[in-house]
Formats: sequence, structure tokens, C-alpha cells
Amino acid sequence: MSPLSLDFLRETRLAVLLWINGPFGVGKTTTAGRVRERDRRWRIFDPEWVGYMLRANLEGIEIDDFQDLVAWRALVPAVADEITTLTRQDLIVVQTVLIEAHWKDLQSGLRDRNLTCVHVVLDADERTLETRIRGDGADRTAESWRLDQLNAFREARPWMVASADLVIDTSNCSADEAARQIVEVCRR
Repeated sequence: MSPLSLDFLRETRLAVLLWINGPFGVGKTTTAGRVRERDRRWRIFDPEWVGYMLRANLEGIEIDDFQDLVAWRALVPAVADEITTLTRQDLIVVQTVLIEAHWKDLQSGLRDRNLTCVHVVLDADERTLETRIRGDGADRTAESWRLDQLNAFREARPWMVASADLVIDTSNCSADEAARQIVEVCRR
């Protein structure tokens, strides 16, 4: 898919979601913040909150990963649509999606709501990811879980890269440089 002109999308009144996907430790959240600093038209949307809402309201139902819930995959596009309608802003979505069928469900829901999704995959070699995960002092409790997810990323990587509009290797690339590349592609 070629990069879409955001001016064209705005003229046709379509909202744009810049979905930053990739493994834990790759720099998704930091890069999203840098994109927002460079271009204030973007609003950051965290689909985790949709999962937290579901978890809080499904007491008594065991949920390992809320992405496995059809309700989560249906609600994320709906909530994104409502946010873009209320704010008239495009969204940066920061969320790791490792299961291709879940990604297809999300894409379908976004298309059904006329939300254009630019799928950016941030990538890095495993040594870099491990170093970053172990060095993340902000959430030490999630370290072992995030390290365990590296195998799932390795398996998901081929479809993620194939479905991406832009892939950035952050092994030797700063969040500022990744943000610059993303903004440049979005402005074309």
C-alpha cells in the first residue's frame, strides 16, 4: 500500500489512524510521543483502556488477554471512531497486536467506519529488545512477561512486516529519527 496523502483524506473527511505496532521494548510509546510533538494534529489513543473497561465489567469471566475477546476487537474501532468524531483529530494508536486474525478483525472494523489506518511496524533485533526490556525501570513487574513475548513476536514478524505501510528498524534509530520518518511518510 502506498502512503496516503493526509490532505486528500481530510478533504474527503476521512479520519486517519496511525497504528504503531511492534514488540515490547521497540520504542512504540516514545516514538508516538515524538510524532505528537512534531505534529500536534495527532491525538494519542491507547486501546488498553478499552481492555481495562471490559475486564472491569466482566468480573467472574477469566480473561488472559483481552485482545482475544471479540468485544475488544469490535470496540477499539468503535471507540476510535467516536474519538475522531468528537475531537476532529487523527489518532496515533500504540498497541502491539501479534495475532494476524486479530489484526484483520481490527482492520475490518476500522474500514467499516471509514477510518484509514496507516500501519507502522517498529522493529529491532532481539538483543536490542532484551536490553531495552531489562532496562525499563518504569514497569519492572512486566519484564518477564515482555521477554516471554519475544517468541510470539518472532513468529508474528513476517505477517506484521508484510501488512505494514512502513517498517522502521529502531535497533540503531532514535525515537526522534523514527518519528521524523513517520511524519515524513504521512505528509506525502
